[in-house]
Amino acid sequence: MSESETLVHHLDARRLLCPLPVIKTQNAVKQLASGTIVQVTATDPGVLHDIPAWCRVHGHEVLLAEKNDEEVLVRLLVNKKG
Repeated sequence: MSESETLVHHLDARRLLCPLPVIKTQNAVKQLASGTIVQVTATDPGVLHDIPAWCRVHGHEVLLAEKNDEEVLVRLLVNKKG
């Protein structure tokens, strides 16, 4: 699948506090195929650390984690094992 064909799932976790953005991300990833990119938009700055930590534990790849003004953006690549 080329980059232009990669599916991007947008997840709005704005106005949610820890641990809800991670839980919402986890629930979305369960429903998605390997190779899907999940873009999480949040307002809780803890997401910059929480979602990458969750990804390390579960084998997903963090593509981007940054804070822009009042929002946090995390992009991850779903990697389902076996």
